[in-house]
Amino acid sequence: MSKRPSKPIHILQLYPRDMNIYGDTGNLLVLQRRLERYGYEPVVHSYNPGDAFPDDIDIILGGGGQDSGQNKIQDDLIAISPRLHDLADGDTPMLVICGLYQLFGHFFETHDGTRIKGIDLLDVTTYGRSERLIGNIHTHSRLFGDIVGYENHSGQTFLGTSATPLAEVILGAGNNVEDTHEGAMYRHVIGSYLHGSLLPKNPAIADYLIHHAVKKKYGEEIEKQLNDSLADQARAVAIKRPR
Repeated sequence: MSKRPSKPIHILQLYPRDMNIYGDTGNLLVLQRRLERYGYEPVVHSYNPGDAFPDDIDIILGGGGQDSGQNKIQDDLIAISPRLHDLADGDTPMLVICGLYQLFGHFFETHDGTRIKGIDLLDVTTYGRSERLIGNIHTHSRLFGDIVGYENHSGQTFLGTSATPLAEVILGAGNNVEDTHEGAMYRHVIGSYLHGSLLPKNPAIADYLIHHAVKKKYGEEIEKQLNDSLADQARAVAIKRPR
């Protein structure tokens, strides 16, 4: 029997050295495993400040970090922003969590008034506040259904007129304490505050990223149905947990 030809899907981790806290690496592990189960070959690239930006990218992942980590990557992120904009406008799927979610917006203004410039990919702005928004969070999305996770952020993010919220909060805070939005979307770019990590308990979001990557690269639809009963059980338990 001849071996099936390899169909690689290239995943780029943005700044894993400085922006990778609260289990965000789990998002990469989920994509790797699900791609393999769907019959594709995950190829992982890590990008840190000063690295050569890969030519072949199908999915981009970014995690959270402290204010110091955001300062470390700020100049480099701005330098590569034209490439990120081109990829986003070309419908490359991306998932950015917490700190990188903030910096994919217009700016993050810290508690002391220092403004860390973002790359204007998402129409959001973030302000550091004294209140820390921390705890289990349960949201609902028309696109993905129930989304659960864990938030821990002092930055409060506000959506502009052209931003689409990822979900609406049922339990927890989400983007800020003034409205019910959680996260933001632009084309196939998803920004969220949900750690935990996000994708193990929310495989519909993982499959969204995979679906659009595979369709863009190979013109194929994913037809196989994976058994996500354990993830469904974990999400059901998470929904019942207190804040």
